[in-house]
Amino acid sequence: MKMSMRASMQMPMGMPEGQEGAAVRGTEGEAGGEPAATEDLLYDVIRRLWPLHRTVVRAVERELADTGMTAGEHALLDALRTEGPRTVPQLARSMGLDRQPVQRWVNHAAELGLVVTAPNPAHRRSSLIRLTAEGTAAIRGVQQFEATELRQRLADLPAEDVRTTLHVLDRLGEEFRHLANGSRVQREETDSQGSRDSRGSEGSNGSNGSNGSNGKPEGHDDRPAPPPLMRKGRSGE
Repeated sequence: MKMSMRASMQMPMGMPEGQEGAAVRGTEGEAGGEPAATEDLLYDVIRRLWPLHRTVVRAVERELADTGMTAGEHALLDALRTEGPRTVPQLARSMGLDRQPVQRWVNHAAELGLVVTAPNPAHRRSSLIRLTAEGTAAIRGVQQFEATELRQRLADLPAEDVRTTLHVLDRLGEEFRHLANGSRVQREETDSQGSRDSRGSEGSNGSNGSNGSNGKPEGHDDRPAPPPLMRKGRSGE
């Protein structure tokens, strides 16, 4: 997939309220009724991402207002529950963020009694961050509520559509990581079995774009943690 930096530069980063519809229409009317080209559809996907992220964060911040937590701290707890104890640099990499905001979330979550630091056998100067029992209960309660909301509100979406969405978002994330890092990576070829050949990736270790090609340690998951969804009430309710 060929994609220029123009795609990221045209993303509507500061879209006012009520203008999301104008952005997502994109090039739909430019083809005179002809089917949209793949790159035009991709632009429409990209145009939707920022407004969607802002909407999700606003909803989460509103629902968490009486808990003392922020949407970022929710994402932090989710990452720790999914990945297990991690250092702040590891959390920042997996969430696609700088260390500073992640460290602030860790500090505040520790004040709330949701996380604690623990010795790191691999690196004495970089402590591990792990969930407390209270933190585990809090994120479990949030996600149980979210699962119920998703079942009720999005029951009409087939699982195959969701899997396709995940595939497209993963590919976009992979390509834009290469653009952000200034690397040039050839399109991965797919063989007859559906496996992906990353021989054109940077480095010669045969890893796919999410690990060896960008210098990350083997097994490292560089996908940003998904934003939290919605929550009403506290985890014990």
